[in-house]
Amino acid sequence: MDTKERKIIGVDIGGSHIAAGEVVWNERRIRAGSQRRMRVDSHASSETVINAWANFLYHFVDEINKDYVRIGIAMPGPFDYTEGISYIKELNKYDALYGVNVKKELATILGISEEHILFRNDAEAFLQGEVVYRPGLTETKVVGITLGTGLGSAVSDHGACKDVFWAIRPMKEGIAEDYISSRWFMHRYRELSGGQLESVEALAKGQDPWKEQIFSEFATHLAIFLNDFIHAESASTVIIGGNIARCLDLFVDELKTKLDNKQVELYQSALWEDAALLGSGYLWEKELAKSI
Repeated sequence: MDTKERKIIGVDIGGSHIAAGEVVWNERRIRAGSQRRMRVDSHASSETVINAWANFLYHFVDEINKDYVRIGIAMPGPFDYTEGISYIKELNKYDALYGVNVKKELATILGISEEHILFRNDAEAFLQGEVVYRPGLTETKVVGITLGTGLGSAVSDHGACKDVFWAIRPMKEGIAEDYISSRWFMHRYRELSGGQLESVEALAKGQDPWKEQIFSEFATHLAIFLNDFIHAESASTVIIGGNIARCLDLFVDELKTKLDNKQVELYQSALWEDAALLGSGYLWEKELAKSI
């Protein structure tokens, strides 16, 4: 692929949105001003969802040079990342895509080769982007988590990232994701106050009397999870992303006191949404390296 003509597009698909941006690979960043984001109805029909994604991506596909476009997509699971087939079911999002070959459908509508679309897990893409962006982290063992409506987890071993799906690890009376997600905040707030919590962000910014207790309990849950995760992976660094991580200042001190390994480095996301875009675009690293 001619380095002057290539165009690498990093894409992040979430439960209610699609975002994308052009990757400047040799500078390890997303081209400023290229980012776009659009809301998507994840409860719509498969045809509606696929068409919405394709129409959004048309912005990045030049009709004249479409053969030089390479697309990397960060996608939640369950998903066959090699074949591009969705197996998401009963997760309150994209049920209609179950069994659909997303890669084939997108390639057909966009008029590009299926071989020019690659997929990877969204938490894995997040961590890859963060590790690539931060100097030195490709030389060590890093664990990454995303805190949002669910719990994402991935490991980077000297720059090679993979999803490890620790969200389903047993915790208390359920699994880790039951206690480390925005769903837990909603449930716990209702238990304590009898009321409805608008969002984790609203709790963080407000002066609610239950705020301190809830974030303290969350820090305890997260510490239990991270202690096991760090130990199992012999990690020296932790990177935390996702919307709840934007409130990290409210629970990071307590979290650190409850971590067994006091030497571990703890970082908040540096790139936020751009991390998954960079990490998904980085799927094309080997091909790009050959062209330099």
